[in-house]
Amino acid sequence: MADNARPILVVGSVALDAVHTPTESASEVLGGAASYFCLSASLFAPVRLVAVVGEDFPAEHRRLLESRPVDLTGLQVRPGKTFRWTARYSGVRLEDRETLDTQLNVFKDFHPVLPHAYRDSKVVFLANIQPELQLEVLEQVPEAEFIACDTMKLWLDTARAGLERLFKRVDCVMVNDEEAASRCRCSSPASASSRLPPASSSPTGPGW
Repeated sequence: MADNARPILVVGSVALDAVHTPTESASEVLGGAASYFCLSASLFAPVRLVAVVGEDFPAEHRRLLESRPVDLTGLQVRPGKTFRWTARYSGVRLEDRETLDTQLNVFKDFHPVLPHAYRDSKVVFLANIQPELQLEVLEQVPEAEFIACDTMKLWLDTARAGLERLFKRVDCVMVNDEEAASRCRCSSPASASSRLPPASSSPTGPGW
């Protein structure tokens, strides 16, 4: 990590996952978009995390995050259970995913409130959560210079209006092939690649 690397703010989910593949299964493993972002991005820059977990969040998962340059000031611990997600993966590349169970628990009423020290963040990643919550974050980072967001097909199907408002305010949108096709209402990812519209008011446009 460079000594002058600016901290990255991430807001999203921290979860406990149960994952099944054709050859293995694992339960109560660290999951959530914000968790994985923290572990990867912290190799390059300090990370500021905003998320919520329950009182049952395992100490070993917290220690893992603490072992990296991840500021956990914004990690709320609330009475109740941590968000849980169960899924089965299949296919040659494990590209097919079936959600078996979702328990929002404390995440159900989560509204991201940034610690005062986070509000000067210049680089922001809005991990995959409800678009309205992602928009709430933007109101709290007036000095942001680069904003990236992630989303999923569920929000494209059920909360498209909120996503359209979000896309106009960010610099980079991350989607997979299925989400790109859904975004453009295309039958295939290949046709979507040439039809993704600008998502930012930036003169240079966003990255998709």
